[in-house]
Amino acid sequence: MEHIPTAAAPSATTVAPESVEQARSPVRSPGRTALIAATIGTTIEWYDFYLYSTASALVLGPLFFPQRSPAAATLASFATYAAGFVARPIGGAVIGHFGDRVGRKSMLVLTLLVMGMATVLVGVLPTYAQAGIWAPILLVLLRVAQGVGIGGEWGGGVLMATEHAPAHRRAFFSSFPAAGFPLGLAASTAMFSLVVLLPEDDLLTWGWRLPFLLSAVLVAVGIAVRLGVAETPEFLRARRAGGLVRVPIAEVVRQRRTDVLKGAAAALGLAMVVSIFSVYLIAYASTAPVPRAQVLHGLVAGALAEAVMLPVFGRLADRLGCAPVILFGYAVCAVVVIPAVHWTTSGSGWLAAFAFVLAMGVGHAAVYGGIAAHLVAMFPARHRYSALAVTYQLGATIASFGPLLAAALGGARHTATPGVVILLVSLALAAAAVAATRRRGPEA
Repeated sequence: MEHIPTAAAPSATTVAPESVEQARSPVRSPGRTALIAATIGTTIEWYDFYLYSTASALVLGPLFFPQRSPAAATLASFATYAAGFVARPIGGAVIGHFGDRVGRKSMLVLTLLVMGMATVLVGVLPTYAQAGIWAPILLVLLRVAQGVGIGGEWGGGVLMATEHAPAHRRAFFSSFPAAGFPLGLAASTAMFSLVVLLPEDDLLTWGWRLPFLLSAVLVAVGIAVRLGVAETPEFLRARRAGGLVRVPIAEVVRQRRTDVLKGAAAALGLAMVVSIFSVYLIAYASTAPVPRAQVLHGLVAGALAEAVMLPVFGRLADRLGCAPVILFGYAVCAVVVIPAVHWTTSGSGWLAAFAFVLAMGVGHAAVYGGIAAHLVAMFPARHRYSALAVTYQLGATIASFGPLLAAALGGARHTATPGVVILLVSLALAAAAVAATRRRGPEA
């Protein structure tokens, strides 16, 4: 047990200053700073990452793979989209290692810097018409760099919030950096919904670059905020007590293999919802005679609804337990996906928005509101960054192939059935994994 010097402890008649501050607010000042930094930084990273998702469904195929048929170009752009996810476990392992050895804060600054530089460089890439085969090669390399950055971001952002939180409010605290995902998704989708209004020639020459270049300003703000964050109390306690592990990921694999598989399956269901709804269905709807901006506006509405609902589901997860809330979210997504195919291609903006609000604002928000605390409770602080990074990113990587597999199975036929089946199978596996996970304390 860690020794606490007597001089540092307040007497029975003295109220410690931090106790007064905690009494005034449920979130102490370091906690507030951590929440703000984690939320802003995560929002920027997801903005960067999902810019490519939307671009891959709308413009990158003809720009970087023009010698292929339209269907083959879409497959190629989806494959490049998946390449970023393949890099996520690698980034999670490397950044998670140093996050457990050096600290959470420095790694969060690094992930934001890597992601931002890669995104801005995508915005200045030459197209295939300008650079030939080097254009798609460079695009893939930058997408891999994005994957490395986001691979270490999720675990660090979650830990920055939860390790500053009281034990009984971890899901609520984690819902704030989690809200960075829908906010980033909404911002990136909104940007593309504006640029697709440009004439086709302008869109394909310079308009698509603008959302990527904007990232330079956002990253500068995010890094400035994160530099002012204090290291998490749990990491500092583990370091003072000599509880750090030389190779954290090796200990995770050796001691917690079953938990890693269960956590990855849970993350698979969460991430597959995003892959199918925000990538595959967007591309599927773009082949129907409906305005592209209309579907994108529906996705923005769903993402904003999720940002609002995440703290609600986080609080529910703290009160009811993470598993019931997560399972509810999986069930909602399973029920919504079949009618969503018809709603997003109906030509009605209201129906498209309704589909995304139900799927993202209710279903995905319920899963995302509880899953961070669910995974944090499965692993101790000494290797938690590595465990969360690898576990979550493994599930997300598998899910990233959902649009590619669904498009390949659909072939030239205009059918969304493969995508629906892939999502339903993933949700069933994820629900089984969550239901089979024994609830533990955070240091179990």
